[in-house]
Amino acid sequence: QVQLVESGGGLVQAGRSLSLSCAVSGSTFSIYTCAWYRQAPGKQRELVARVDVLGNANYADSVEGRITISRDNTKKTVYLKIDNLKPEDTATYYCAGRWSGSGFSYWGQGTQVTVSS
Repeated sequence: QVQLVESGGGLVQAGRSLSLSCAVSGSTFSIYTCAWYRQAPGKQRELVARVDVLGNANYADSVEGRITISRDNTKKTVYLKIDNLKPEDTATYYCAGRWSGSGFSYWGQGTQVTVSS
């Protein structure tokens, strides 16, 4: 019954900032680890950032310094802020979550981010 719904994607000019949101519903318990993935056309899905229930965050080296992941456990929402957008950031962004293990049990449908040069 757990569902993740992303929002905030769109067409954005390079150099701008963009914030994405992922709302979690269907559970009274906080998901231990939440993550943002992205997948560009013809490329493998890659991990962008993750954050645990305590707020500890990890980032991919390729986006370190431009990405901020955060969560509000009261609102049951996880956020991703991307600064200085680049054309290579163009992708479908997915929210994911898990309570334990190495894989992610729950996935959103994705939100499209397109960065124009």
